[in-house]
Amino acid sequence: MSSTEKRYQRSFNVSWDQLHRDAKALAWRLSEIGPWDKVIAITRGGLVPSAIVARELEIRLIDTICISSYDHQSQSEVNVIKPAEDLEDNVLLIDDLVDTGRTAKAVRKYIPNAHFATIYVKPAGRPMVDTYVTEVSQNTWIFFPWDTALTFVDPIIANPE
Repeated sequence: MSSTEKRYQRSFNVSWDQLHRDAKALAWRLSEIGPWDKVIAITRGGLVPSAIVARELEIRLIDTICISSYDHQSQSEVNVIKPAEDLEDNVLLIDDLVDTGRTAKAVRKYIPNAHFATIYVKPAGRPMVDTYVTEVSQNTWIFFPWDTALTFVDPIIANPE
């Protein structure tokens, strides 16, 4: 068993519908804290949630900070590919998930005063997040809808024919 297999003992599959509902719930929470002048999506995972949050909060100014740190189920060195520009007050920083907090720490160096919001958070990354919707255990791997496809699944009890 690999260290990745030991680390992620559970899985959590997120459908497009659930992601939309959770992103909208995040927008509701953020609407009580704002107003916000700009959304910065952490790519790539934060792109879809950022679009939903920006729509719900009527924010037209959206930028990205492009980060590379994951390859399927393993985390590598954090690399800022493109920083965000024109940083002012009332900036919302959006991601899909904060896991260990390594990416969040790197982003906070570039945008220290932004309000960091994410849909899902794990205990190790929780201190880096200002607003979130759902906390999952550290040993859970989240499968987002853009990383999966619908396939046939055998029944729990197979037909003995």
